[in-house]
Amino acid sequence: MAIVEVKVPQLSESVAEATMLTWKKKAGEAVAIDEILIEIETDKVVLEVPAPAAGVLAEIIQGDGATVTAEQLIAKIDTEGKAGAAAPAAAPAAAAPVAAPAAAAANKGDVAMPAAAKLLADNNLSVSAVTGTGKDGRVTKGDVLAAVAGGVQSTAAVIPTGVPTKALPQVAAPSSKLELGDRPEQRVPMSRLRARVAERLLQSQSTNAILTTFNEVNMAPVMEMRKKFQDAFSKEHGVKIGFMSFFVKAAVHALKKFPVLNASVDGNDIVYHGYFDIGIAVGSPRGLVVPILRNADQMSFADIEKKIAEFGKKAQEGKLGMEEMTGGTFSISNGGTFGSMLSTPIINPPQSAILGVHATKDRAVVENGQIVIRPMNYLAMSYDHRIIDGREAVLGLVAMKEALEDPSRLLFDI
Repeated sequence: MAIVEVKVPQLSESVAEATMLTWKKKAGEAVAIDEILIEIETDKVVLEVPAPAAGVLAEIIQGDGATVTAEQLIAKIDTEGKAGAAAPAAAPAAAAPVAAPAAAAANKGDVAMPAAAKLLADNNLSVSAVTGTGKDGRVTKGDVLAAVAGGVQSTAAVIPTGVPTKALPQVAAPSSKLELGDRPEQRVPMSRLRARVAERLLQSQSTNAILTTFNEVNMAPVMEMRKKFQDAFSKEHGVKIGFMSFFVKAAVHALKKFPVLNASVDGNDIVYHGYFDIGIAVGSPRGLVVPILRNADQMSFADIEKKIAEFGKKAQEGKLGMEEMTGGTFSISNGGTFGSMLSTPIINPPQSAILGVHATKDRAVVENGQIVIRPMNYLAMSYDHRIIDGREAVLGLVAMKEALEDPSRLLFDI
């Protein structure tokens, strides 16, 4: 029997551990070389673990949901084995992560969530009569309702005399049908990515002096240019011209005029970046991610559109790499794709500013004393007031507005 070990891939220096998602193969099943066995989620990306050799998945050492570190052994492949001949230890190993929370819960004095404790008392049930599915094996409200619906017997007769029953809520139990049918609840743990996003957003709000400045942009010139060159552009580059390439170009245009918008804070120092790495906020099934357009000032409209399309596809498939989301000197968040009219974006640390763009809608505006209809977009730029004064922020946003209302400025960099 020739055994090949399957290990966790090398993680980024800033990532200490990762979470196993779902095994795509069971112990005893045949696997092909480079076939994806499982995905591992870090707080930044989802990594695929391919089979290092062909054979049979002899043993699963770390099961679904397990926390692992770089280079940790997670499974073994028998290159000479036959499908169906799983190692006896495979099943217990896979089940270990599930049993662990339950064991941990047994050592806790209070294993029922508050809402669950109330329902347990109302239905004269003991905690031990209900299987907990919450964190660390805690009994949740849904667990109790499911137990009641399943006919679990009351334990009122065996309540120890030492329990202060007068402290239990003396109210009528709610209808199981009402709770399950009309007011359902579901408790789902945050993914590592979602938890990391939450942590960074809170960090941003607690460490930055965030202010937001607004302006409006007449998008008619951009729309006319797109309409004029769309067909030729698509034939030449194989991708359509979108608004985002204009926003990126306009942002770089403004950052060159006001370098502090492209800077970051490091302790008591201001770090001015001599390059323009623009983060593009992208929604994904697992949460918000911000891949980076490296050296955006050197990219053409076609380069930007192709890269953004690539980022969007990778985000949906969970295949963005760490190197694609590391760094960044300025970010752009486009809530307009979802219909947002206005927002106050949160800075992506350690950056010091972020541009929020929104839906372009026809609105009544005044031009030369006349009310006219124009396709308007509201821009919002949040900035760290510790290093960016209102003057630079406002003038920076005005520079973006002017570039969008007269795109020829972008060609001549004026």
